[in-house]
Amino acid sequence: MIGIETIVAVGVLLLIGVIIIMVVGALLFFLPAAVIAGVVWFLTGREIYAAVAFLVVALLSLTKRK
Repeated sequence: MIGIETIVAVGVLLLIGVIIIMVVGALLFFLPAAVIAGVVWFLTGREIYAAVAFLVVALLSLTKRK
């Protein structure tokens, strides 16, 4: 027989797995925006330009996704 501890442990592990998959997916989704922002920051040295570049690329990625 399966005890309640086993059922709870499996549920917790499934929840952790789903969270990890969602975080990795989000990181992969925003990777191009981060790379572009890094290039802009490297070329200009200004954080505000890098932030704007990140937001623009992230918004374009979001609109392209739908």
